[in-house]
Amino acid sequence: SLRDPIAIMQAVMEDPFIYMHGPEHHVMAGAALLAAYHNCGGQICLEEALRQMEERGSQIPGGVCGFWGCCGAGVSAGIFMSIVTGATPLAGKSWGLSNRMTARALEAIGEIGGPRCCKRDTFTAVREAVRMAGEELGVEMELPERIVCTFSGENRQCLRGKCPYYQG
Repeated sequence: SLRDPIAIMQAVMEDPFIYMHGPEHHVMAGAALLAAYHNCGGQICLEEALRQMEERGSQIPGGVCGFWGCCGAGVSAGIFMSIVTGATPLAGKSWGLSNRMTARALEAIGEIGGPRCCKRDTFTAVREAVRMAGEELGVEMELPERIVCTFSGENRQCLRGKCPYYQG
């Protein structure tokens, strides 16, 4: 469904040009959220929002999860919140919401633990963003009853049974 950012991402992830791991996830998480947010009544100009997402998310280098301590998919969720609320460095409430969104995503990602899995971390960041958008912005996006990852066979570092999305 185009109201479910996980479904949107899973369709994109099936493309052979999308690697198992990589900085494309730093744009993908926020872009899927923006599309679903718009399709669920969020008042944004989707074309402009996606342009901003690509511009901002593309600046997050690969490997930041381990080297900087902030997964790029979590930061992407914060960028989503920044775009939809119009946050700037000088803003008040929207600035706070954007930082809280990133913190919430990173907390959930960190709770699962490493090593990095861009699929797992992106699913987790988006799940948290859907919840926060409903709570704070009143826009109810859809989530699957259970997020199921179909990429474990491609990931040598897969946590398997310790991953909430592992299908066994």
